[in-house]
Amino acid sequence: MPLVHPTGLPDAIVNLDRCIVVGVVNVTPDSFSDGGQFLDTASAVAQGRVLAAQGADLLDVGGESTRPGASRVSEAEEAARVLPVIDELTQAGIPISIDTMRASVARQAVIAGACVVNDVSGGLADGDMLPTVAELEVPVVLMHWRSHSADMDKFTHYDNVVAEVIAHLSDRAEAAMAAGIDSTKIIVDPGLGFAKLPEHNWALLHALPNIAKLGFPILIAASRKRFLGAALASESGEPRAIEDRGAATDAVSALAALAGAWGVRVHEVPGTLDAVRVAQAWKASDVG
Repeated sequence: MPLVHPTGLPDAIVNLDRCIVVGVVNVTPDSFSDGGQFLDTASAVAQGRVLAAQGADLLDVGGESTRPGASRVSEAEEAARVLPVIDELTQAGIPISIDTMRASVARQAVIAGACVVNDVSGGLADGDMLPTVAELEVPVVLMHWRSHSADMDKFTHYDNVVAEVIAHLSDRAEAAMAAGIDSTKIIVDPGLGFAKLPEHNWALLHALPNIAKLGFPILIAASRKRFLGAALASESGEPRAIEDRGAATDAVSALAALAGAWGVRVHEVPGTLDAVRVAQAWKASDVG
């Protein structure tokens, strides 16, 4: 299946014939993987420049942690964290996605130069989000979401996780189009780790070809997450440390790219960039 990019992206991304690599810039004190490392503007900008230099095609900048158990920050605090970072990175010519559930922050970020809105709530957390994105005319990522981070682990029961996630993503895409968002600007994300047990995440990854039948590009965000730590647990059952899940992340990136993912969102770029390039070479060799 040929890779189809959403419309409205920079030419540097549209011209790629492989799964894109989205680098994570968390301007937060409490993200599960790197909270506090890039909280001030200077360090966040520096990290963004590093990821871009390593080959990230797009940077996803967020000012509110969505790790399990995290509490929300105020709208003013979220905006104060991300806007200066977005301004500097876009001035440097780096494509930026804004990771936010708030329409007002999305609007300010796009004005500052962001070219994608990544809403992990799929437009459910803020009723103004979908109409705002329609007005801004930028691509949007709609993720499968059941609840805010503070209590999402209470909502991990599924009768059929694949069918339920696909139905939810279809509903969110229909809501986006009803709000005026062009279908060619919609990206879907199955929400790995959000109100899901490890077996749910693996089932969704295995089902990527089925999710692709919705007709929208798919973003996969597996980087360093708990289900990878569990898969690599020691004989005593101790999960693999967060900082030692890079190779597993790269493996998932390669497999997701082979299965048709449009993009993979990661904390470490070099290994994943190699992984998706290998996946593309593998797919290109299929001439049967």
